[in-house]
Amino acid sequence: MLDNRAVNDAVHPSSESVPVALSENSGDTGDRRRRHAGSRLYPRVTSFRSRRGALTPNQQKSWDRSWPVLGREVADEPLDAEAWFGRSAPLVIEIGCGTGTATAAMALAEPHLNLIGIEVYQPGLAQLVQRIEREEIGNIRLLRGDAVDVLENMIAPGSLTGVRVFFPDPWPKARHHKRRLLQPATLALVADRLRPGGILHVATDHAGYAEHIAEVGATEPLLIGLNGTVGGAGTAHRDTAPIGFERPVTKFESKAHTAGSAINEFIWGKIE
Repeated sequence: MLDNRAVNDAVHPSSESVPVALSENSGDTGDRRRRHAGSRLYPRVTSFRSRRGALTPNQQKSWDRSWPVLGREVADEPLDAEAWFGRSAPLVIEIGCGTGTATAAMALAEPHLNLIGIEVYQPGLAQLVQRIEREEIGNIRLLRGDAVDVLENMIAPGSLTGVRVFFPDPWPKARHHKRRLLQPATLALVADRLRPGGILHVATDHAGYAEHIAEVGATEPLLIGLNGTVGGAGTAHRDTAPIGFERPVTKFESKAHTAGSAINEFIWGKIE
C-alpha cells in the first residue's frame, strides 16, 4: 500500500509525532482533547513518540514573519473568515493540506475563493507559508489543528462552499477503522457546515477506504452524489458547481499511479 501520509498530515500523523501503543478508545474527542497535553492536534490518537521536524532557518524566518497574519491555532472561538481575509468570498476548507502543493495551485486557479488549509505538521505548513510569500498568494489562510475540532468549534453551520479531503489516512488495520476521519458523524458535521449547493470532494488511493467512504456517504441524507463514483451524472455538474473539481497531481499521487493504485474520487453536493 502506498504511504500518502505526507499528503494529508492533518488526519495522518507524520514525522512530527508518531502514534505508538494505540488504545482502543483513543478516538474519543471533546474533553479528551483538553485533558491531554498536545492531543488537541491529534485527538484521535492518545500516545505519541515525539519526533519533531525542525524548521530550517529560512522556514523559521518566514514563519515568524507571516504566520501571525496567515495562520492560527485551533481554538474555541467561531472563525470570522471575512475579517481574516479582508473580503467577502465563498469559503472552502482543505483538510490535510500537507506541504500545500495542491493548496497553492488551487488557490491560484480560484482567486475568487477564500481557501483555508487545515494541517497539524508544522514543517509542512512552513513550506506552504514560504510559497504563499514567494508567489504572493492572497487567498489562503491556515489553521493548525484537528479538522473535526475546527468544524465543531470554529465553523458556522451553512457557511462553507466547499470541503476537500484528499488522501486521508486509511487506518488500514481493522481494529483502527474507528480512527478514520470519514465516519457518519463527520460527514453529518461536514454536511451541516456546507451551504445548500456546497461541495464535498474526497479522493483516496486506498481501495478498502474507498469502499468505506462510499458506504458512509450513501447514508448521509443531506448529500447527493455528483460524480459517477457516487451515482451522479459524471461531468454534468462541473460547469455549474461553485468550486472546481480538478485536483493538481502531487508527487505523492504520481507515486500512487506508478504503483498501479486506483484513485477513487467522491464528489457530493448538499441538497438545496
